Amino acid sequence: MSTSHTPDYSALLAELAALLDGQRDVIANAANMSALLRERLADVNWVGFYFVRTGELIVGPFQGRPACARIALGQGVCGTAAARGRTVVVPDVHAFPGHIACDDRSRSEIVVPLVVQGRVVGVLDVDSPLRDRFSQQDCWGLEQLVSVFLRATDVTQLEPIGPGIAPQE
Repeated sequence: MSTSHTPDYSALLAELAALLDGQRDVIANAANMSALLRERLADVNWVGFYFVRTGELIVGPFQGRPACARIALGQGVCGTAAARGRTVVVPDVHAFPGHIACDDRSRSEIVVPLVVQGRVVGVLDVDSPLRDRFSQQDCWGLEQLVSVFLRATDVTQLEPIGPGIAPQE
């Protein structure tokens, strides 16, 4: 992974905080965050959210080609990150068992769960047409950006994975 792909996450965190300042709506904030990340992250072809609804992930605001509308928990990279409750970085999506190919141009992926009071309410998904696009710095930076999003957003609009379900290994 080349460090030339890694943005200045400190500046991006400040930019996101300013963009979301005063807006609490989950759809508005997810739409603006998706657009900001699509503009600021190099070599990505899809950025967006999936939110938990009726026990599965449903596509939310995103930037990129049309996406899979529904993903079962535990399925694909997004469903795996949601079920585990932790970030999943996949250097080569074709080597990931059960990968769901929504965009055949995607080669690598990072998915950050949205965790509120210990419960997953959705995920942020970022795809790249390059293999091995995402570094540990991207993992840290995107997790920090998700934290800003969650603090700025009225997350009571989001449905957590079933009551009492703890993230899996």
